Amino acid sequence: MKIYIDADAFPNVIKDILIRASERLNVPLVFVANKPLRVKTSANISVVLVGEGTDVADDSIAGLAQTGDLIITSDIPLADRVVANGAFALTPRGDLYTEGNIKDRLSMRDLLGELRGGGMLTGGPAVFGKNDRQAFANQLDSFLIRQLKIEERAKSRKPSVLSFRT
Repeated sequence: MKIYIDADAFPNVIKDILIRASERLNVPLVFVANKPLRVKTSANISVVLVGEGTDVADDSIAGLAQTGDLIITSDIPLADRVVANGAFALTPRGDLYTEGNIKDRLSMRDLLGELRGGGMLTGGPAVFGKNDRQAFANQLDSFLIRQLKIEERAKSRKPSVLSFRT
């Protein structure tokens, strides 16, 4: 499992949470952005710098993500793409997107976009606060521990292959 961060629209206040979790649990952490980032470097932490343009970072993340990976993003269409390929997506506010809920979230996003386009809704999301940071940290920790246990069980079930020469 790897964690990919859609770092172009990413609240920096959760960067430290991700770095600590990566180091504590030995999970690779990959920041994907179209501009240089200041990120602590270590064996588990890397930055993928992509070209500028709409959805270039999203396309890169969607291409890199594999089954079981976790993508940190607020971008619901990106979340839909990676979840369709067996990954998971977590928002910086702690909402986990899975196969069971992503289509509903995508439909709601589209509906709200139409309402905003028609002038019925104005404004954007609330300011990112302490409660959001705590919700993210809790969901991240819960997800990582659960997934690492699943991976460990899967490894222990693999039969060992013995080779005998006759």
